[in-house]
Amino acid sequence: MGFLKKLFRNVLREPATQAHSSFAMLTEEQMEAHLRVARYGDFLLTDAIRPAFNLEVVPRQGYRHDIYRDAETRAQVPVLMAAASTENLFELFMELLDPLGSQADVVLETSHTREGRGHTDLYREHIDLPVLKSTLYDYEDMLLNDGCTGIAVLNPRIPLEIQFDEHKLLIVYGADLKEFENILRSSGLRCDESLKFITEAEHVHSSSDEYSRQFCELKCRLGMDSGY
Repeated sequence: MGFLKKLFRNVLREPATQAHSSFAMLTEEQMEAHLRVARYGDFLLTDAIRPAFNLEVVPRQGYRHDIYRDAETRAQVPVLMAAASTENLFELFMELLDPLGSQADVVLETSHTREGRGHTDLYREHIDLPVLKSTLYDYEDMLLNDGCTGIAVLNPRIPLEIQFDEHKLLIVYGADLKEFENILRSSGLRCDESLKFITEAEHVHSSSDEYSRQFCELKCRLGMDSGY
């Protein structure tokens, strides 16, 4: 199913407001033409998200280093943020899970019913990593193309966390990220500390009733709470 036939959710995400949106004055034809564009050079977007019409941020592949700062504890955690073209994205996510060990915790994130007011987290502890990866492969299409679904896999005992968020960015948290950086490099991603991600400007998300149904199916397969 094409991007334009999906049921749109959470259109015109922050930081732009609708009054100042690059989409505000577009004709229907201009909007449709923009949303059909998935490829920017050698970078292919999934169906989950599209950038602003003014292309304040042009999607491209790469990664950069960052720091997560906890406002309460003032702890600082190193972060890798990466964007990969659709052709390699899911396999790269799966490869990034391997350093977590034989067991992990998993969090499913959904904004299917939140109407732009954040997302709901569903948590499952202690799942064998091979079982988790096998299950996720069954839902590869939904995980890649649903702009209202994200997933995080973590080992709190190390601690390490890998996020595959609603924007289909890869985000890795942990004290020692060398192994993960090597995986990104071996997949053809280059480090660019000036890299801007699609989340740092106006953008739109796409979802569908079918993806919402598959999300419910996945959370049941993972033994998570039935409500969200």
